[in-house]
Amino acid sequence: MKIMVITAHPDLTASRINRAFARKASTVPGVYVRDLYREYPQWTIDVEKEQRLLTEHDRIVFQFPLYWYSSPALLKKWFDDVLTYGWAFGTDGVHLTGKEFIVATTTGGTESQYRSGGSNWHTLSEFMKPIQSTLEKCNGVFLPVFAAYHLSDAPEAELQAEADRYAKHIVSLQADLAN
Repeated sequence: MKIMVITAHPDLTASRINRAFARKASTVPGVYVRDLYREYPQWTIDVEKEQRLLTEHDRIVFQFPLYWYSSPALLKKWFDDVLTYGWAFGTDGVHLTGKEFIVATTTGGTESQYRSGGSNWHTLSEFMKPIQSTLEKCNGVFLPVFAAYHLSDAPEAELQAEADRYAKHIVSLQADLAN
């Protein structure tokens, strides 16, 4: 299985958590890691290149920090530009049919804050519904979200354990993720 991780962090080099996750993923055989903000500093997305890369991979992971209950703006633009009618969805939009997608997100808040009735009012899965709906509209298979909560001050050993958990999650078989 060929896996592509698309990181979308405005300053990945300054992010202790997302940087550690991207580094760990890049050590896994068959995993290709990309940094959208480094590749597109002017926000001019090469749609043909992105569509080609999507067709070349079996599973796509979107890795990003949660920003105001959503993804960073460049990833939203990426969705808008790349997932076009007639290519990703619509009458002839079959290129993503059966592709597997995972959202991997990090939050500054604790897990208890992302529960129904918590200080953020909703679960993290509920906040990911727009992305899930988009990918399902493109006939993709949306796999369980990977979430890492409140790691900004975590000791290095805990951060590395979470990076290991992340790497295991993104390469797990679909059936294993459902359990």
